[in-house]
Amino acid sequence: MQRDVTAFVLVLALVAGLAMLMGRWLAHAFADERHWPLERLSYRVLGIDPGERMGWARYGLALLLSNAAMMTLGYLVLRVQGLLPLNELGNPAQTPDLAFNTAVSFITNTNWQAYGGETSLSNATQMLAITFLMFCGATAGVAAAGGFIRALGRAGRQDIGNYWVDFTRVLWRVMLPLCFVLALVYVWQGIPQTLDSRAVATTLEGARQQLVLGPVASFETIKHIGTNGGGFFSMNAAHPFENPTPLTNTLHILSMLLIPSALTVTFGLMLARRRQGWVFFAAFLLMFAGFLALVYGAEQGGNPLLAQVGAEQSRSAAQPGGNMEGKEMRFGIAGTALFVTTTTAATTGSVNAMHDSLTPLGGLVPLAQMMLNCVFGGDGVGLINLIQYAILTVFLAGMMIGRTPEFLGKKIEAREIKLVMLSVLAHPASILGFTALAMLWPATGASLANHGAHGFSEVLYAYTSGTANNGSAFAGLNANTPFFNTTIGLAMLIGRYFTLLPLLAVAGSLAAKHTVAEGPGTFPTATPLFMGLLVFVVLTVGGLTFLPALALGPIVEHLQMLAGQLQP
Repeated sequence: MQRDVTAFVLVLALVAGLAMLMGRWLAHAFADERHWPLERLSYRVLGIDPGERMGWARYGLALLLSNAAMMTLGYLVLRVQGLLPLNELGNPAQTPDLAFNTAVSFITNTNWQAYGGETSLSNATQMLAITFLMFCGATAGVAAAGGFIRALGRAGRQDIGNYWVDFTRVLWRVMLPLCFVLALVYVWQGIPQTLDSRAVATTLEGARQQLVLGPVASFETIKHIGTNGGGFFSMNAAHPFENPTPLTNTLHILSMLLIPSALTVTFGLMLARRRQGWVFFAAFLLMFAGFLALVYGAEQGGNPLLAQVGAEQSRSAAQPGGNMEGKEMRFGIAGTALFVTTTTAATTGSVNAMHDSLTPLGGLVPLAQMMLNCVFGGDGVGLINLIQYAILTVFLAGMMIGRTPEFLGKKIEAREIKLVMLSVLAHPASILGFTALAMLWPATGASLANHGAHGFSEVLYAYTSGTANNGSAFAGLNANTPFFNTTIGLAMLIGRYFTLLPLLAVAGSLAAKHTVAEGPGTFPTATPLFMGLLVFVVLTVGGLTFLPALALGPIVEHLQMLAGQLQP
């Protein structure tokens, strides 16, 4: 255990160090007044005026319409897959409902997959639709964060920057260079990168086995750096072609946390409030460490029902060796626990184990992190979501002392709180509303591999993952049906745009306000006290909203396990 904890500390220390480096580079990219030659070429090709200044509405509209156009392009590619080259396996086009679900999934940075990657998509589709949309979705999120941070630093201004400039700079200066370098490292570690669709190998027994190949290394880079998720293969990051070594497993984890953690440093540098940025980083880290401890302890403890079966071999009350069901022996409980916590904290959705096989409390952790949606969070949107809770925290603190709340020198008034609450409420409304609808839907039972509390958790997890733009799954639910493809697709759209656009409006509103001087009643937000209050508000709001649903799923399942009851 001591060795595992040491490994956790080292990884998180690396996260902090890389955050400082990447945070500085992102701040430079957003603030630089010069344009690279490739950027100027992009502006000319797209007919963009880089000097245009956009208000929040035009900025958000540019994001929304460009995402809609790219989603439509991805949908068309998926629908004509059978006519495209690089399809040696002869994979047919996706059905309309599955293509809708897939296109929505990848443009919203969700990467939920209701299909098996290597058995459903050709190499052309993997590159033209999937990888393309992964770059676009992640870049849009980081660009939105840049505009959001810039707006918070302005006073008496109507503009928050230029969406196209932010998007182009993030793409050329951050995403493409990082992915190119990391792809070379992945190829060195044994991840395939080829346009060949298959290879034939001879097994030790002499049998011939067909192996599916493709441009996997390039897929894996943007999958993790972009907090996208999904998998080239059905087994995702548990597959040896996607995650062959302990080094690639560690690089996957660091990649997922890189940009979400770095944006806190970017925030501090762009607004000249470095302490505030580190307070946000500490809030992320505190919540992450707590959830990591919970899932690691639960999986290490194992299932007491299995311990009773093996009582003759062990006197321990815990399952000997911990819960290894659904886990890769290469990574073990510690490597799996860290990956589980990371992939749902950063809303990536990449998995190196079956979440459906976690213990009840272990399964509660990914659910809870996606429900909160601000434990690091996805590229760009994670920081925006945390700032929404920061605004809510100063509002509550101001109400308690009878003073108009202030945040970053701006008064928080009714308009900002209404927009924040619209964003806060859209998230649970989608999760709980669609889950309730699915539980009432007559055909849902046929899609479930389990019933009772665990079956409910499978459905709840699906809509939580979709709304949080995570993309991981409990895997015990057959979601490739017209009902689930459509409703989960709608949940992804709500989770992406019904939460992001109101907060861009908040940023635009604050940018138009003039800065007020701090007074004796100003509540300081760059302190450990505020960090503690912020985490408390996040957990309290999340607990009050989702605890009843969790009580029907993983909590009651845990109580049944302790009582010695088997799931029906």
